[in-house]
Amino acid sequence: MNSAQADACLRRLGAERPASPTSDVLRELQLKHLVAVPFENLSIHLGEKIVLEENRLLEKVVDARRGGFCYELNGLFGALLTALGFDVTLLAARVYGDEERLGIPYDHLALRVRTVDGGDWLADVGFGAHSHGPLAIGQRCEQEDPGGVFRVVEAGPDASGTRGGGADSDSGDLDVVRDGRRRFRLELRPRALGDFVAGAWWHITSPESHFTRSLVCSRLTEDGGRITLSGRSLTVTAPGGQREVRELGADSEVLSVYRERFGVELSGVPRVREPGGGGQESGGGE
Repeated sequence: MNSAQADACLRRLGAERPASPTSDVLRELQLKHLVAVPFENLSIHLGEKIVLEENRLLEKVVDARRGGFCYELNGLFGALLTALGFDVTLLAARVYGDEERLGIPYDHLALRVRTVDGGDWLADVGFGAHSHGPLAIGQRCEQEDPGGVFRVVEAGPDASGTRGGGADSDSGDLDVVRDGRRRFRLELRPRALGDFVAGAWWHITSPESHFTRSLVCSRLTEDGGRITLSGRSLTVTAPGGQREVRELGADSEVLSVYRERFGVELSGVPRVREPGGGGQESGGGE
């Protein structure tokens, strides 16, 4: 990512170019990203290609002012942080599902970010409702965040008996826990964006993927709450956790919410498509 592209990304976030890649700057950029750029899977149901290449992500998130899911959002955020002088490593994770069973390999992309003031952080703008700020990856105590109480711990066995570590991990895996529930298992081995193409393809095409079965567009609000549009169901969650849910009516109302609440301009209301439909691709890589 060149300097002009980095400046365009910063404008998308409503952020100024920082003087130095510090922990405080990382915290500010992550929060601004969560507010400005929605977590969404609309491309899958609009028949749009999802291509894990930096220029294509810039076109979508910055030029078209769209959002995306983990591979897109964290992939581009990692490129921006690198351009700003942060030491960034892409990490693969497997998400815990029902009964605390682990999902597929390359299920999720997260970022390990080292800062000039000695911070070693887990940054993530692509997991939907999660921490508002980066988590200290080396701390094993509770970390309080507006998004919940988090812990980063050595991985234990999941419901199937799978444990952390192994030949494909440099120094053992870590479990990221939110409010007492394991959310995902993180591998510490460095990855490249192209490594996640197979995981993205599965999420885009598999009938077992929750992304193919439902629509979601969600972002953090300026007051620390959350707003989510799932199909025609609009949920506004206050910072204290109180939720207000209402069903939207006409297509014009749905499109207005996408535009006014998420900054997403659409020509038509997206509807859930059958998995494997035309136009759903992932491809390329760095």
